[in-house]
Amino acid sequence: MRRRAMERRTMLKGALLAAAAGGTALRLVGEALALGLVQKGVYRVKGDVRVNGRLARENMELAAGDVIVTGPGAELIFVAQKDAYLVRENSRVELAGTAGALVLTGLRVVTGAVLSVFERGHAKRLITSTATVGVRGTGVYVESERERSYVCTCYGATEIAPLADPDHSEQISTTHHEEPRYVHAAGATMMAKAPVFNHSDAELSLLEWVVGREPPFTLAPYK
Repeated sequence: MRRRAMERRTMLKGALLAAAAGGTALRLVGEALALGLVQKGVYRVKGDVRVNGRLARENMELAAGDVIVTGPGAELIFVAQKDAYLVRENSRVELAGTAGALVLTGLRVVTGAVLSVFERGHAKRLITSTATVGVRGTGVYVESERERSYVCTCYGATEIAPLADPDHSEQISTTHHEEPRYVHAAGATMMAKAPVFNHSDAELSLLEWVVGREPPFTLAPYK
């Protein structure tokens, strides 16, 4: 079983490298999907990453109710169904849904940052320290701090609602990072425009390729 898993990872990584080189090579990822080769669960672990207090490892499955904690300099990429997530360092993330189920309804980002890409047609919800973000077929980056959250709808549509004032939600629709927002815990201005920072098109492309899709933009990372 472990050998087959390693073979699947090797074949998928080859397809991803080819896709990253450009051209029509992304079809290799589609073929990998058709053959059931696309990674499920943990795709990549960097540094000290814990799942429910235990060290994370490649190929392990994650389920609703699991808690991910990343240390300084650490990073985790994982796949749930046809959604992919990149959890940055110094983060605590709780996977939402029916406890033990492999189908997630979203994430609670208690602290830290997560970049996510979602399959079209399946609504999910991200909860930060100060906001609820409804997503559907979207690329989204969030950072969760005690008094403020950052939400970038990288592409697609979201509904962002401040936890302190849910009635004042905002519908966001973008094609390429046009409308980042700060969402504050309190104050006269609950939501404010923000710059684009701390995430790149290259990362979004990797996440989409891991689940066999292309991002809706030409690869041109922010610097």
